[in-house]
Amino acid sequence: MGVPESVRRLTEAEFLERERAADFKSEFFDGEVFAMSGGTAQHSQIAANFISALHGKLKNGKCVVYTSDLRLKVEATGLITYPDASVVCGPLQFAENTDDTIVNPTLIAEVLSDSSEAYDRGKKFENYRQMPLPREYLLISQKEPRIEQFIRQTDGSWVLREAAGLETTLRLPSLDVTLALSEVFAAVKFVPVPIRPSTRERA
Repeated sequence: MGVPESVRRLTEAEFLERERAADFKSEFFDGEVFAMSGGTAQHSQIAANFISALHGKLKNGKCVVYTSDLRLKVEATGLITYPDASVVCGPLQFAENTDDTIVNPTLIAEVLSDSSEAYDRGKKFENYRQMPLPREYLLISQKEPRIEQFIRQTDGSWVLREAAGLETTLRLPSLDVTLALSEVFAAVKFVPVPIRPSTRERA
């Protein structure tokens, strides 16, 4: 999430009117607008792979996977944002007085980046958890073939599972499908990242 664009707070209606005419995407929360930065080529590649792989498994069912162009509102908190991917099972349900901002995703997925990882893990997920419907939340790494899967339980708690390695598959219980990580990360060139910054002095 970026820096607020202005001090003056907007109403939700004002934001949506401006957003529909804008050439770029922004998030909205508590009257403030936050410009969303563009992703890297690798971020886009992984998101496209994920959507393509899932689309192939859902095309004959009642669930549909959507790109980051689909806007989402967390009605309990007022956050309006654009997940990297989302899945809706059944008819789309829209925020009040809109026909382009959904409120009923079954699954939400975010591709992690250095600039957004803390937000995606923290405040954004905190907001998503306030929605009554999502049953799964996926955090997809772009540094290695790894997906963290948060599954909502019947008591409202969330259980973390993890799939790592190109030979691994990931079961998505909310959609009753299984994804191969080799599809999600197909042709992705990973750059090795050290576990922590080096403290050795340079010669």
